[in-house]
Amino acid sequence: MVAGRGERIAAVLRAVFAPAVLEVVDDSARHAGHSGARAGGETHFNVVMVADGFAGRSRVERSRLVHEAVADEFVGGLHALSLVLRSPGEINAEKSVTPP
Repeated sequence: MVAGRGERIAAVLRAVFAPAVLEVVDDSARHAGHSGARAGGETHFNVVMVADGFAGRSRVERSRLVHEAVADEFVGGLHALSLVLRSPGEINAEKSVTPP
């Protein structure tokens, strides 16, 4: 059985980043009729990932690393990724902040 794009993206991200948290969600249905959208979907994905490799890196650096890791998917029809990329330390810091 051939894995879908979301499973392939998740497998690559697990192999490259060994994340503590990883969510890959196909959001293509919300982009129907937009540029890059296809009838079969699998063109737009939301990715949430927490990985040690993001510590000390800027948002742009993190995004570039992820885009490089899944470059083959962009060649094969992936149009867009929405990324939330954090290090474990950032998650711990966010949890310790008390809302006003």
